[in-house]
Amino acid sequence: MKTSEDLPLHQRLGAEFQRRIESGEWPEGKPVPSESQLCAEFGTSRGPVRQALAMLRSAGSLVGGRGKPPVARRTAPSQPFDTFLSFTQWARSIGREPGQNTVEVARRRASPEAAARLGLAEGEPVVELVRLRLLDGVPAMLERSTFVHEVGRILFDFDPDTGSVYQELLRREVDLHHARHTIDAVAAGPRDAELLRVDAGAPLLRVRRLTTSGQGVPLEDADDRYLPAMATFTIENTIEGRTVIGRYRTEEDLTP
Repeated sequence: MKTSEDLPLHQRLGAEFQRRIESGEWPEGKPVPSESQLCAEFGTSRGPVRQALAMLRSAGSLVGGRGKPPVARRTAPSQPFDTFLSFTQWARSIGREPGQNTVEVARRRASPEAAARLGLAEGEPVVELVRLRLLDGVPAMLERSTFVHEVGRILFDFDPDTGSVYQELLRREVDLHHARHTIDAVAAGPRDAELLRVDAGAPLLRVRRLTTSGQGVPLEDADDRYLPAMATFTIENTIEGRTVIGRYRTEEDLTP
C-alpha cells in the first residue's frame, strides 16, 4: 500500500505547508518563509517549492503576490473533485494512513430508491460496494455505493482493499464529472454499529452522494456514514456566490 512518502515532492511539501498554516506555526496574516528559506530547509530546488506554494494559493491558504511576499490565510479550502470523492486521498492529505476492509462487492437488482436516483428501471442490474474505511487502523466511516452496472463491473477486476476505488475508475477513464452531496445526521442501525464498533443508535454523520458524468448521467448513488469524532465538514459561502467545502479531522482527532 502506498504511503505519503510515495507522493510527489511538491504534494508532500504542500501538505506540510498547509499543516503549518492550520496549526498556527505560520501565523495567519503573516508572510510565510521565502522560497530560498524553504529550499534550504527542505534541501530541494525552487521547482517543487513553487509548485507547493501554488497549490496553497489555489486553495486560498496563501494570499498576496505581484512582488509582495505570500501571506498565510486559514480557510476551509475548496477540494479538487477527485480528492473530495476519495477517502484515500483525503486521509493522506491530513497525514493519516487510510485503510479499508471490504464487506462485499455484489451484483444485484436495483432497489426502488437506487433505481430512482440512478435513473434506472427498478430491478436493473447494479453493483453494490460496502467498505469499512479506516484512519490509522481505526474505524472512521462506513461506505455504501451503488454503481450502474457498466461502471460497477470494473470493480470485479479490482481489489477494493488495495486503495481508492475512484482513482481506479478515473484511471479506467470513467467519466466521473460532478457530485452532489447531501449532509445530515442519522442514528447507527445494528449493522452500522457492529462494523463501526459503536452502540446502536449512536449518532453518525451521513453524506449522501450522487455522482454523474459530464453529460449528467447518474453513475453512482452513495451513502457514507462517518463517526463524528473522526471527521467534520465545513462549508463557506462568498459574496460572489462561490461555495467552498472542505472535509476535516475533528479537534479530538488532532490529539496524538
